[in-house]
Amino acid sequence: MRVLLVGAGGVGTAITRIAARRPFFEAMVVADYDLARAEAAVAALDDAGTRFRAERVDAGDEAAVTELLARHACDVLLNATDPRFVMPLFRAARAASATYVDMAMSLSRPHPERPYEECGVKLGDAQFEDAAEWEKAGLLALVGMGVEPGLSDVFARYAADELFDEIEEIGVRDGANLTVDGYDFAPSFSIWTTIEECLNPPVVYEADRGWFTTAPFSEPEVFDFPAGIGPVECVNVEHEEVLLMPRWIGAGRVTFKYGLGNEFIETLKTLRLLGLDRTGPVTVPGPDGPVRVSPRDVVAACLPDPATLGERMHGKTCAGTWVKGVKDGAPREVYLYHVVDNQWSMAEYGSQAVVWQTAVNPVVALELLADGAWKGAGVLGPEAFPAGPFLELLTAYGSPWGLREQ
Repeated sequence: MRVLLVGAGGVGTAITRIAARRPFFEAMVVADYDLARAEAAVAALDDAGTRFRAERVDAGDEAAVTELLARHACDVLLNATDPRFVMPLFRAARAASATYVDMAMSLSRPHPERPYEECGVKLGDAQFEDAAEWEKAGLLALVGMGVEPGLSDVFARYAADELFDEIEEIGVRDGANLTVDGYDFAPSFSIWTTIEECLNPPVVYEADRGWFTTAPFSEPEVFDFPAGIGPVECVNVEHEEVLLMPRWIGAGRVTFKYGLGNEFIETLKTLRLLGLDRTGPVTVPGPDGPVRVSPRDVVAACLPDPATLGERMHGKTCAGTWVKGVKDGAPREVYLYHVVDNQWSMAEYGSQAVVWQTAVNPVVALELLADGAWKGAGVLGPEAFPAGPFLELLTAYGSPWGLREQ
């Protein structure tokens, strides 16, 4: 396997550090718009210059990405950029007849008249429109293969196959007790992506209704997270799992709720109130005349890079899937989860907990694709594959998962 990794930010760099310990691939080309960032990611590895090398590429330039895949004979494109670049990279992989893997899906657009009742363009719609073409070509696009979406979807598949005869509800629940020294407001993940998913209308799935939307931060509930994290208030957030799980798993209801905290929610609401969540450019004065900038990009530039916060972070993050249903005629509820302690991830990999937890899952998936344990054609989510091999290999990577009866 020869991999083109596009994106050398926090998650991309963590991917290189995890993958460097595994022998399943022949080469990994680390490409970024900022060549110095890609070079830094490669230089930190023991086998820099052998299996790893750095390149510069614009993720929005399909032709350049396609050419880079061909030049290095890469048969897999792993997308570690933000969701704005999903479609150009998805198309570039198809043009190069390469397997495509991402951790988030093509962007949504709210319904123009009823944004908090009806779906407009849903997450992943643009990719699923091309599913028949990928399947006809015998090529695989594995979408949503991070932690959430990704591992959370694997948990849902495992629950459906091994733990339940009938599933009434699947609820992805994400919470943490992370703190960052020296900052009053310092998101642990990309603020660009966080604004996108938290301020868009959340999607809910119900079997008798299909997909529909609700207001941001709706249906608050307190969920008790394991490993000492404890009770955290979680709210509805737009996320890919709700669009993926019903395609392969029968369930009466599917939701995604995130433990954001009231301060974080109020900050996001203020950004929207001021128009600072917008992605379209506005004109502002500059030293050499007017310049066009995106307000959301300005917000991101004003905040610390989440990848640099590891030394200041303390606590744990938990990603998991709560499932309610029936087994052998009796009601059952379980929470399947994965916890990463920031102290451990920093000591072991030099990566903060949230980006490391996101990064480990696509590497596990690549290894399963390389050895043939996972195979398929078309545009497929993690639910389309057997969960057992993934969870076994995740444990072998030194990061076990857990199951709690509710």
